[in-house]
Amino acid sequence: MTARDEMAREIRRHERTEATRRTLRRIGVFVVFLVILALAYTGYKAFGQSLDDAQTDWPMIGRVLPRTDDLTMPPVSDIISEFTQPPQRNSDKPLAAFIAEAALFTMREAVLGFAFGVIFGLGIAVVLLRSKWIEQGVTPYLVASQTVPLVAIAPIVIIWGSTSLDWLPFEWTNWMSVSLIAAYLTFFPVAMNGIRGLRSADPAAMELMRSYAATRRQTLVKLQLPASVPYLFAAFKIAATAAIVGAIVGEISGGVRGGLGRLILDFASRYTTGPSRLYATVIGAALLGLIAIGLVTAAEYLVLSKRKEEPLAL
Repeated sequence: MTARDEMAREIRRHERTEATRRTLRRIGVFVVFLVILALAYTGYKAFGQSLDDAQTDWPMIGRVLPRTDDLTMPPVSDIISEFTQPPQRNSDKPLAAFIAEAALFTMREAVLGFAFGVIFGLGIAVVLLRSKWIEQGVTPYLVASQTVPLVAIAPIVIIWGSTSLDWLPFEWTNWMSVSLIAAYLTFFPVAMNGIRGLRSADPAAMELMRSYAATRRQTLVKLQLPASVPYLFAAFKIAATAAIVGAIVGEISGGVRGGLGRLILDFASRYTTGPSRLYATVIGAALLGLIAIGLVTAAEYLVLSKRKEEPLAL
């Protein structure tokens, strides 16, 4: 092994070590944040209950800020222990298992919606790349599309999917319609960051491609798409969480059973008999979003480390 190979090997080892340290540091900061959040929650609850016990009126708590009774704010210990308790009387399956099954169902919808959104968003970015006039004419409509309330269009998409897609060679189910709702939230950041990334290619490299009489497709594939990778991964992180949110909202608005949205809706309807179950399910939904971001971040590290580039910060 030459000295140059040995140096390259040491550099790669150092980069892996630094990446591991950064990951552990981020995990540590996240754990500390959760502990601080739990302590703040518990402290606020204890403060409010002490005011109630002393029969002292406080103009903020219960009016501007949430009430601190066990119904509105169940204790942290109850929320954590709820994960191990069966939510149904005739079942030994703990709530954590129900949440995990629902999370897998929602993740399937979100993954499909993420894929649809990425393909559609990249397609829009490629079209907008062709002309500044097209970009200026279409971009306002893309922005306006994101102002439509998701809860308003979700039932429409569910009904449309169940009544108008009989011509497909396979059976269209409601969870597929939820994936379209997730794609609706996903395509926008991909399209906006995609156009920025495609335009970020080195002008000298673009001139070189033109001097070689490269076609639009060759320039796109060999130069512009590779240059846009850091921008796209920044968009993918946003799109991954948006896909989870879109899937959950679509399940709630469309009445689709099997996912986290329906589980949240069921526990919300029985909130007075077990508020901690709703809190635990919401925590499960948050963890699913973190998993989605973690998967995109891992893919980003694998791709950009091979290119010897740093990930673009959000």
